[in-house]
Amino acid sequence: MHASSVGEGLQARPVLERLRTDQPHLQLAYTFFSPSAETFARSLDADFAEYLPFDSRGDARVVLDALSPRVLAFSKVDVWPALVSAARARGVRTAMLSATLAERSGRRSWIAGAFTRAAYAAFDAVGAVDEADAIRFMKLGVREAAISVTGDARFDQVWARAQNSASRESLLAPLRSDRPTLVAGSTWPADERELLPAWIAMHSQVPDARLIIAPHEPTHAHLAHIERWAASHRLSVARTSALPRDASADVVLVDRVGMLGDLYALADVAYVGGGFHGAGLHSVLEPAAFGVPVLFGPRHDKSRDAATLIAHDAGASVTDGSAITARLEALLTRPDTRGAEGARAREIVEKGLGASARSAALVTGLLDG
Repeated sequence: MHASSVGEGLQARPVLERLRTDQPHLQLAYTFFSPSAETFARSLDADFAEYLPFDSRGDARVVLDALSPRVLAFSKVDVWPALVSAARARGVRTAMLSATLAERSGRRSWIAGAFTRAAYAAFDAVGAVDEADAIRFMKLGVREAAISVTGDARFDQVWARAQNSASRESLLAPLRSDRPTLVAGSTWPADERELLPAWIAMHSQVPDARLIIAPHEPTHAHLAHIERWAASHRLSVARTSALPRDASADVVLVDRVGMLGDLYALADVAYVGGGFHGAGLHSVLEPAAFGVPVLFGPRHDKSRDAATLIAHDAGASVTDGSAITARLEALLTRPDTRGAEGARAREIVEKGLGASARSAALVTGLLDG
């Protein structure tokens, strides 16, 4: 299984877990390319996890000689043409799982197609997230007979985490509170320029509200900036590394990575960062799986999940600080509205379950074929 970065890895993980459970005799090898995925890769229950060399014919031969796979699967969209070609020449079956492609993706250009079309055409099986993705992949060269709609395995991943309450109890216990709580996750400075003033404006209407904020990059400078902001508005602030000593703080600052997915369990409302930033919106499914209404910035055009939340009145795009203030006041002061919106968010995740089982079955079919 190859998943270039963490995003692709999050889709691959529930499939690997399903294969491990259903086919315990299999050897599972996991490769990645981005350095950001190294720590994530080590957390997987794989027999082998390592960087995949750059896509060249020589390196492809080395990889295939070392692993001797029967099936080579890619997660999401990235394809390595030289590796696929070499694998096919050896009779290795090939697949793409949770395959998704944005309408305006650069991979649909004729330049990209010149390099990848043969590889897409060579796949034995492609499990697309939805019908629109299936059509787009056929336009890239995937054979109609090879493609099916299997869904997005990330739904299984976020749902499993939300249901695993016992594993996070020691983490959350010092932070539990009856105070209305906003969890702001993966925020960038561009998000905070809108969110933090909006929080102060809202706080005058909901004075007991609490903010838990997890910056995307919890550097010393970034954390210190938020601490100065809190102090300037006479808000008490504590870092998670200092808990439980300062558990009653008005602002809880998450100063280590890996916690955010569990912290959404404490949220009455969630704000997901990236929507005011060019890097793109982060995962809105994580808070939705906990039944939490989700807010995010205006730059969400590449996020299918954000569009789904908006369409089902389970989340909202906020264009500026004033809009953030208005939405927070409405949700934090109206339990019925908040509960109904959160229930719709959770229902969206529930309806998306099962993709990991369908993807694992696709792989098993290639192994047995």
